[in-house]
Amino acid sequence: MKPTDQQENKIRIMLADDHLIVREGLVTVLGEEPDFEFVGFAEDGEQACEEYARLLPDVLLLDLRMPKRDGIQVARELVSKFQAKVIILTTFDNEEDLKQSLKAGAKGYLLKEAEKEEIADAVRTVSQGSNYLPAKLGGKLATFAFRAELTERELEVLRQMCEGKSNKEIGSKLFITEGTVKTHVKSIFYKMDVISRSEAVSTAIRRGLVRGHDR
Repeated sequence: MKPTDQQENKIRIMLADDHLIVREGLVTVLGEEPDFEFVGFAEDGEQACEEYARLLPDVLLLDLRMPKRDGIQVARELVSKFQAKVIILTTFDNEEDLKQSLKAGAKGYLLKEAEKEEIADAVRTVSQGSNYLPAKLGGKLATFAFRAELTERELEVLRQMCEGKSNKEIGSKLFITEGTVKTHVKSIFYKMDVISRSEAVSTAIRRGLVRGHDR
């Protein structure tokens, strides 16, 4: 998707990332595009919300991990209030981050290792109201699209499992019976397609289901 020579209206871009080198790098790389204009920046989640409301850019490039408020929270609020066109730009490609980003209303999801041409194409695509998801992440989307989601209680049990707690300890922590914990564990195994606690834990970490393991 290329801009036309007659294109007059530039795509107004806001960038939210807590790393100065990333902000400067993206401006340098994308600033060469004749149809792009950077109109604002933010270095944490709260500032991102404030600046977006003030500037109302066409596209928001949003880091997933930021101080004060993360990208998921920011995207959810801005999409709800302003129908913001958000592209998550991150170093993380686990399934849970991708799923939560899309559920929050993001229209695009890019890895920071993406080539300049891909980022530019994503910005143009999203600015026109379409979604953009790289082909390399499409498989991840498919893997969770048809998988039954864990309930909030099952996620709580899973987090306790990841901390090495026994069924009895989990029951005591969550104020439920050991039998109920066993039922939840059985359901977790089924939904995650695993056969052991250790496999459930390693799969949870790999898929980003356990927030405590975020880097």
